[in-house]
Parts: sequence; C-alpha cells; structure tokens
Amino acid sequence: MHAFWHRYEIDDRRPSPQHARHDLVRRVLLPAGVLWCLVVGLGLLITGPLGGLPAEAGVNESFVAWRTPTLDAVTTVLSAIGQTEFLIGACVVAMAIAWWRTRQWWFAVVPGLAVAVQAAIFLTAALVVGRERPQVEHLDHAPPTSSFPSGHTGAATAFYLTLAFTAQRIENPVARWAATVLCVLVPVAVGMARTYRGMHSATDVIVGFLNGATCAVLAWNHVRRRAPSR
Repeated sequence: MHAFWHRYEIDDRRPSPQHARHDLVRRVLLPAGVLWCLVVGLGLLITGPLGGLPAEAGVNESFVAWRTPTLDAVTTVLSAIGQTEFLIGACVVAMAIAWWRTRQWWFAVVPGLAVAVQAAIFLTAALVVGRERPQVEHLDHAPPTSSFPSGHTGAATAFYLTLAFTAQRIENPVARWAATVLCVLVPVAVGMARTYRGMHSATDVIVGFLNGATCAVLAWNHVRRRAPSR
C-alpha cells in the first residue's frame, strides 16, 4: 500500500512515449470500458426491472423537508464545487502546480486524466440510461444530461481523490491526515448537496461516487512505476 501512495516518488523515471501510450490503453481505457458497462448495467437495472426504485422518493422528500435558507446557501456552494467549470479550472491549477514542483508530466496529468475519463463515462452512460430526475422541487437548473449517474459527484470524487493520493507526500502527519480527510469528505458533501437540492436520487450519487473513485485509481496508476533496482 505504501508503494501505491508513493509510486511517483519511488520511481521518477520518465516513461517513453511508446510505454505511456501502451499503459494509457491497457491501464486506463480498457478498465474504463469495463467500468462503463458496469455503470450502464446498474442504470438499466434501476430504470428497468427495479422500476426506478420508488422507495428512493422518500429520501428526496426527506431532504426537501429539511430545507432551510441556511442549508440552501451552504448546498449552493457545495454543488458549485462539483460543477464542470470549477473543476476544469481547479484541474488546470493542480496540474500546473504539480508540473512546477516535480517537472514530471506523467504525474502532473493525473487529476485531469481522472476527471476526463470520469466525464466520458458519465456523459455516455447518462445518454444510454436516460433516468429522470427526482419528482421534487429542483433548486438548480437541470443540465441537459439525465439524472444517472451524478456528474457533479463523479467529477468531484475523481478530482479530490487524486488530491488525497497526492496529499500522502505531506511529511507532517497531522497536516497529511487533515488534507486527506478533507479531500475525501468534499465529494461526499457534494453528493449530499445534489440530493438535498433535488437534482439526484441516492443511487445516482452512489454510482457517481463509484465512477469517480474508480477513475481516480485508474488515473493514479496510468503509467507503470517500479521500485528502483538495488
């Protein structure tokens, strides 16, 4: 597990273009295809044989009952953290800082790769599944995509989990744990905010988290890293 967290420090050799392309296909794109099938399969199961999981309506109605002006304001901010525009800007900043600090392009591209693969799976899966949004008042303008899976949750998970992996480089243990916990909690908060605001059902958020977390792991492992020979 230590090697997983510190793989880019253990082996900082520059991958050749040929190896990088090969690894991208074998370690990211092919597994992402399997993930896409899983996400779509779950979506079609929910909207088909499971009849849309009508029991989930109670979860959304409970969130509506909890609405207050303060929570509306807080969830507005949390929802914005998962927006495409915000995360694109955050990815650019994170990649620029990583490149500046390490001069390792294969490490710097990890956040952008995670978010991009997540987005591709989310957009195409949403098109195939076509699940309707919860039948409650929506506090946000509904984007043209369908409800399943949650794109905000998936994108936030993909981005902030890669930051959590990177945070393992922090030497101070208190700061390292604080940064890790914060990065893990942000996508959870985004998912809850999206449900609170009536934009997604619970399973939309859960599968969005699954999508984003898997893409973060795939991106973190997108090139082979080996311990240096002794």
